[in-house]
Amino acid sequence: MKKFILVAALLVAGCAANSGVFSSGSSTFTVSRQAATGFSGSGNIKAEAMTEANDYCQSRNLQMEVVSVKEAQPPFILGNFPKAEVVFKCTK
Repeated sequence: MKKFILVAALLVAGCAANSGVFSSGSSTFTVSRQAATGFSGSGNIKAEAMTEANDYCQSRNLQMEVVSVKEAQPPFILGNFPKAEVVFKCTK
């Protein structure tokens, strides 16, 4: 039984979606995160996306400037899982 629970947890955790940083227009970039289930809550999702955006800019010796943040709204059921999308710029 313990092995089944472990395998199920690993499969669900493997379904989380992380876009990485990608260009989304003139000098703007986007990064998004989505949880694998609705049970994880949305607390860390936004923070992880913001951290990845900040790290991206810092690796280029620039400062992150947030343009917008979008988050999924509850209830987190039927495929509406916690997610966050951060649009940002890297400035001097």
